[in-house]
Amino acid sequence: MDVQQPSDAPESLSYATMKEELLSVDPYQRLGVSIGRRMMATGATAFGVGLCLGFSKGNTTSAYRFRAENAHRQPLTSMAWWQYHKTRRYVATVAGMREGFRMAARLGGSAMVFTVFEDIVDNARHGQRDFLSTVVAGLSFSGIYSLLARHDVYTAARTAKLGLKLGLTYGLLQDSLAYLKGNPPAYVKFIMGKPQSKAE
Repeated sequence: MDVQQPSDAPESLSYATMKEELLSVDPYQRLGVSIGRRMMATGATAFGVGLCLGFSKGNTTSAYRFRAENAHRQPLTSMAWWQYHKTRRYVATVAGMREGFRMAARLGGSAMVFTVFEDIVDNARHGQRDFLSTVVAGLSFSGIYSLLARHDVYTAARTAKLGLKLGLTYGLLQDSLAYLKGNPPAYVKFIMGKPQSKAE
């Protein structure tokens, strides 16, 4: 009697379905890219930028700190100087990597949360995807960040101003790319006198 092997079709189908949903392209999404792909792209980009900036900052700060802490005991021989510079480079590299991953995690997570905020505002505006949603998401994110960080009024105002500038710049950049891809935002169609379709 033949014994049938258990089929793994449901697992394969489930994986294929998730992959298709993740890589799906919706012409009415921002830049034709689904929210999952946008989260991964923005998170990975912010993670890379944070890694570079954090490493540079941590490396430089640690090198200066090492020099200041050892200013009273300068090496006297060439071998001692070689050991001094070797130790300083090692300490600076370790500190740079630590600060780089710390900043990368913060920026990557913040970028993914911002993308979710942006998508929520888009849906709340009934699919109107333009720079206004990005500005609202930027201001909302900066306000929540200031609240969690317990900023004073002046620091919160500077954070909100930064969120406004970054949101406006990022939103207009997305609108420009959408226009170049042949799917301009609603306000561009209104200015150019193009009627909107019912699907939009």
